[in-house]
Amino acid sequence: MEYDAKVKNRIKRLEGQLRGVLRMMEEGEDCKEVITQLSASRTAIDRTIGVIVSENLIECVREAEENGENTDDRVKEAVNLLVKSR
Repeated sequence: MEYDAKVKNRIKRLEGQLRGVLRMMEEGEDCKEVITQLSASRTAIDRTIGVIVSENLIECVREAEENGENTDDRVKEAVNLLVKSR
């Protein structure tokens, strides 16, 4: 799978967000604020996983259909990836 610029940009934003959390910790920010930012980071990670899995699923199903293969296994694999990510 080739990762497009929008997925890479999501990861770059996450990287910046996590650096910000680390900076907050080093500066002794209130734990509620740190937890809020960590929770936001986790949500962003979950959404990025969803984007990657869904784009990959579309690609895999299209490829399987072109090859006359059953797409059920590809869909099950995608669902399993999402379940494992949680």
